[in-house]
Amino acid sequence: MSGASFDWTEFLGRWQAEWVPRAGRDEDGGQSAVPLGRPGADEAEIAVAEERLGRRLPPSYREFLAVSDGWHVDQTAGIYQLGGVADIDWCRDPHGMTAVYQENLGDNPSEEDVRLAGMWQRALRLETDSDMSDALLDPGDRDEDGEWALYVYKGWSGEFPDRYPSFRAYMEAMYRSFHGDRVKRPDFMNATTRAQDAHVDQARLLALRGRYEEALPLLEEARSFGRPRSAVLLGQLRHLLDPHDSRDYGSLLADPRYLAEILPVQAMTQADDRRRRPGEEDGRWLTTMVACGVDRKFAEDTLGAMWEGTHRYAPPGPWGQAVAEARELARWGGTDAAWRVLRDALPLWRAPGPLLIVPVGLLADPFLGPLVTPERGREILATPRAGERGAAPEPVPDLDPPGLVWLAEPPANGQGRDGYRCVWTEGVDPARLPALIGEEGAELSAPVDMRLASWRAFRSPEREDVEPWEDRAVVAVGRTAEGWAFAFDGHSSRRPGDRFVSPAVAASSFGRAVVVWREAASPFPGGTPAAFHLSVAEQGEELYAFTVRGTQVQRSGAIPEALDPARLFRPDAPERDGELRALEALHTEFGLSLPRFALTRGRLRNFTTRSWARAPRTGEAFVHLAFVRHKA
Repeated sequence: MSGASFDWTEFLGRWQAEWVPRAGRDEDGGQSAVPLGRPGADEAEIAVAEERLGRRLPPSYREFLAVSDGWHVDQTAGIYQLGGVADIDWCRDPHGMTAVYQENLGDNPSEEDVRLAGMWQRALRLETDSDMSDALLDPGDRDEDGEWALYVYKGWSGEFPDRYPSFRAYMEAMYRSFHGDRVKRPDFMNATTRAQDAHVDQARLLALRGRYEEALPLLEEARSFGRPRSAVLLGQLRHLLDPHDSRDYGSLLADPRYLAEILPVQAMTQADDRRRRPGEEDGRWLTTMVACGVDRKFAEDTLGAMWEGTHRYAPPGPWGQAVAEARELARWGGTDAAWRVLRDALPLWRAPGPLLIVPVGLLADPFLGPLVTPERGREILATPRAGERGAAPEPVPDLDPPGLVWLAEPPANGQGRDGYRCVWTEGVDPARLPALIGEEGAELSAPVDMRLASWRAFRSPEREDVEPWEDRAVVAVGRTAEGWAFAFDGHSSRRPGDRFVSPAVAASSFGRAVVVWREAASPFPGGTPAAFHLSVAEQGEELYAFTVRGTQVQRSGAIPEALDPARLFRPDAPERDGELRALEALHTEFGLSLPRFALTRGRLRNFTTRSWARAPRTGEAFVHLAFVRHKA
């Protein structure tokens, strides 16, 4: 970036004209008493300084000196005064920073780290008054225009220096900081503040019209000047661009118009922290909420609902009706259908006040929040809403693949799938599955994050009321797009062998039921091969079943040709090919599917089934091994 096209006279003149003390500071002489600069140095004076230093100064700094031979930066904590041509000199590392940085380079340092370690010896020092801080121009960090990077090192902070690509970039940042430091002064109004406030108003309308990409730079610039409203509006756009990130909406909590939308979003982060770190204290969070103007009991109740998974996003009006419809679909796994309902209703969303421009409360709903991927977040932002008009965005494609083949694909984390098992029942409400195949007293849980449930769900041997030979599955419950209720366990690692008892008969009390169990191969040498089981029942009677384990096939009943294991699992083909053919046949024959997104990234309710393994018979041996880790 060259300083040649930059009007330093106008820029510095505007800074001087706008100057007022920071809030809380008492400056003698009023607003215009402090001269920030000095008369510019002439070319001869600059040349003398360059001859003394042995280097030609970078372009933007030379241009600055010609207009003002120094400047009163008055940074809140750091640099206060930049010297002129007679004051600047090489740093020469008086505090031994080179050795400190070189010690931390390691065996394979980056080019940036090496450059920073050598900067202290070669940099030009500019400040003449500071709070233990240095303003250093580094000739070893140059761009294609000959500009030197400027580093500000705050010796009291213990942090790495702040880098600016040029002297001009530093001064522009300090000008913005000058504005931000004075934003709370009621008399700090000028052409710059009025222009930035107009940008905020413009960005708000652009955002509501779906033109968020145009709104972003306006809000980012206004926020860099510290303008009111800019941060909270910008935070909403950024939150939807990265829905899994957390955002601070504390400035809105004191306004009751926004509380129902904002408080659950704030509580969501605290609840997630508590899940990751059991026993995490909530007192600090509650204190913060009370300090923001929230009633403590209301904050406690909201956090409790987020923690228990019982919170419901329930906005008013037509948008609220669509949210309720989408929630009913999503809670049984119909995430794509739920998203289509929300997408169609987005234009009906109405802001409860001027400082809310997106329905951020959606993110806190345990069923609907996971639906908002970054792609869908951008779709929300690109959709005109709150009564504003604009072009509708191209719809984001559905996320669930049809059928069941995805079960044979490696998970997104690259690790192999332990195994899986599923029960489908036809013509039954999913809420009735615990009564059909659940353990005694089984009930549906609150919605569970499936990324955590699959690994943290308790297993049968860990319970005192469960026999070691039992295999009670913790299953997620939902409804397929074709209307079948399902109960799915995505990490079935036990191998009951011939003690397996299919729950198909119990699940078929009111119609057909289909059970699939894919058992992973033993990881030990000479262990059992992978197995695939299918059983189908209707009205309480098994119609047919088969189990394929390696080259061995067990079968019973009149198996349809489309599902004949001899056709699906061929001895000369890899086991995975047989699994794929079986999954494709089940989709074709019964219309079976499973919602991948809900089962891998969403939230579903679950329950514990009865044992999928029978008790050992008289004379049968049964061995149960338990590994216990003891702390040293």
